[in-house]
Amino acid sequence: MAATQKTTPFSLEKKDVELVKPSKPTPSDLLSFSTQDNDINLQTLTPTIFVYQKRIINSSENGHDHHDLTPNFDAQQDPALLIKKALSDVLVYYYPLAGRLRRNSQGKLELTCNANGVPLLVATATCHLSSLRYLEGIDFQIAKQFIFDSPPRDDDGEYPLVLQVTKFSCGGFAIGLCMSHSVCDGSGAAQFFRAMAELSKGKMEPTVKPIWERERLLGKITDNPLELFVNKTPLATSPYLPTSDILHECFYVSGESIKRLKDSLVKESEVGDQDHGQTSFTTIEVLGAFIWRARFRALNLNKDGKTCFFLTTGIRKLLNPPLPEGYYGNAFASSLVELIGSDLNEEPLSKTVKLIKKSKQDVLIEGYFEKVIDTTETWISVQNTKVEASGATMVLTDWRNLKLLEDLGFGWKAVNIVPMPWDMFGFVDLCFLLPPPTLDPSTKGGVRVLVSLPRPAMAKFRQEMDALHKIEAMVSCSR
Repeated sequence: MAATQKTTPFSLEKKDVELVKPSKPTPSDLLSFSTQDNDINLQTLTPTIFVYQKRIINSSENGHDHHDLTPNFDAQQDPALLIKKALSDVLVYYYPLAGRLRRNSQGKLELTCNANGVPLLVATATCHLSSLRYLEGIDFQIAKQFIFDSPPRDDDGEYPLVLQVTKFSCGGFAIGLCMSHSVCDGSGAAQFFRAMAELSKGKMEPTVKPIWERERLLGKITDNPLELFVNKTPLATSPYLPTSDILHECFYVSGESIKRLKDSLVKESEVGDQDHGQTSFTTIEVLGAFIWRARFRALNLNKDGKTCFFLTTGIRKLLNPPLPEGYYGNAFASSLVELIGSDLNEEPLSKTVKLIKKSKQDVLIEGYFEKVIDTTETWISVQNTKVEASGATMVLTDWRNLKLLEDLGFGWKAVNIVPMPWDMFGFVDLCFLLPPPTLDPSTKGGVRVLVSLPRPAMAKFRQEMDALHKIEAMVSCSR
């Protein structure tokens, strides 16, 4: 189930870095950030690669694809030039991304809107995308060549956005986008990227206009912070941490395997159920529980220690009043489940799934997010420090509904999205659920799982994931 594949050797020719500026004059502002934006754990560039197959125009269409192309679109146009123009145009609306980010003397983030521009690197690879399987299952050390992860220093501060466009011999291309998580979360980044795609296809303005308004999510220092952790047992520890020897792998789970997993866990949960109520589990609930337990076993965490599962949830529409459409800052909350290691490892997995299902309701409680940002503001005022990997904590984020593959085009067919490992929570404590690539229709309904683990733990994790092919063995209570 691990997706790592061998690839064809190739070389990469890179041009000089260019600063792309807004195509029209933009405001010169000094912008402040929300409480959540100011969390230093989010102050990192989050690299993602978007892969595009060359668009094939049928002769019967007289040179036009009526779904994606404008009448004046040139199918042979250089994608780097197209994206450069689209980026310049979209920065008129998202002009803060052409500015510079830094912390002031009070330690709070500020963004200077100076229109200095977004670094853009254009590269050419001497191979076809098909020889790299459209980057599906590619080794992450190879994939790093398609992102611009070391932009030149700027005395005015950090870049909120950095891009690389890599053109391939087949006519396809990849966009390596590195966005500061301090500036936007996944939904915000998706909003920006869709806007750039719209302008690349001839629209005069984005469908959704960006809104800054970070003052909407400012917390206050409180003497009564939210008590996130109920269980005071010390966190479990792994013999493999700390370490800098981290492996990153993406695992594919088929839709059929997910269905069997759900059915098996529903059946297991109904054994001894006195209420005889109808039980149902979602994909994120069952996979979240399974991956949490698989990581626990792979990391060889002590069974008498505590382990924590965080599930991030977007809250734009859950607030009262909701955030305005176009808000692209961080706006998420995390539900939490705590378990002693022995319970996670030995109790029926369906019990863990039920706990995750129940915890998801916490973020719906009125006032919950307000308490979260007050607690965050209080924590920031005391010690705004980075959280390192513990292994005992798992933060799960779900990208399946961002609709990045469905909505983008640039006149070429979007076939894959490859999020690179993020330097957040020491890599290890962050896990992604991703949609499958669109290359193979049979993968529809499946899920990709991106994990980062110490080298000695990855082999055991692979074994655990392989158990998804054997549901009968998977639902056993202990090993």
